[in-house]
Amino acid sequence: MPRQGLTSERVLAAAIELADSVGLSRLTIAAVARHFGVADASLYVHVRSRDALIEQIAVRAAAVFSDRLALAVAGRAGKEALVAFADAYRAFAVTHPGQYAATQLQLPPEVGTNSAGHLRLIELSYAMLRGYGLVEPDLTNALRFVRSTLHGFAHLESVEGFGHPRDLDESWRQVLDAVHTALTNWPSETGD
Repeated sequence: MPRQGLTSERVLAAAIELADSVGLSRLTIAAVARHFGVADASLYVHVRSRDALIEQIAVRAAAVFSDRLALAVAGRAGKEALVAFADAYRAFAVTHPGQYAATQLQLPPEVGTNSAGHLRLIELSYAMLRGYGLVEPDLTNALRFVRSTLHGFAHLESVEGFGHPRDLDESWRQVLDAVHTALTNWPSETGD
């Protein structure tokens, strides 16, 4: 019988909190069980496995992440949308490193294709870039460029990988200016 008060939702919420504090790679069923002061076996009533728990974190995090990006870009286009999107992206990645890491995982197809948050993240990303007049295949190439840039900066910031004393926000603004310039002058693969 499940321990009174222990629910699947509470287990997931605790796992999300732990993923952000200790890192997704260090999240274990045992750590979640310790959080509740119960034996590991008590959690298996609420979650099948660590992998299943990570998938649940990824789906929940993608929903939250996509909501934040959608709010940021609503009513904006071009550079204004890019900056709002990038700022929301960076804030989520740095503030919620475990959840952000979960959104970057390759999920099993039956999970990823049924995750509204993941699908919305993709669509929001493409929609923001369509404001630059990009079409396929340039659209996907530009998205890979933007995602790599935002991910790289946020990851380095999260692990305190920037050792230079220059203000990170000043660097960030210049990076976004450079990304805007690159998107505005994107070399078309179609020759247009």
